[in-house]
Amino acid sequence: MESFFLYSAVILTAIIAVPAYRVIKGPTVFDRLVGTNAIATKTIVLICLIGYVFDRIGMFVDITLAYAVLGFVGSLTIAKYFSSENTNFRYDD
Repeated sequence: MESFFLYSAVILTAIIAVPAYRVIKGPTVFDRLVGTNAIATKTIVLICLIGYVFDRIGMFVDITLAYAVLGFVGSLTIAKYFSSENTNFRYDD
């Protein structure tokens, strides 16, 4: 069963490349933000899998919760910054 989680972790690491492409080539800042959130979500699962493989799941769950909270607060901060910046534009009719 441990090898299954190890192979799952390797496959999940390869899957992280898909949103990484979106972060690098995204046409807008919001596309890059969504790609970063997708990478963070997959990283949380990856850290839990690694915790199971090392038989220290309790410690790794604490690390993942802290990572999830920091990612969420960071995403909200960046989204708020860029959305408030875009509302200052005037459209002349």
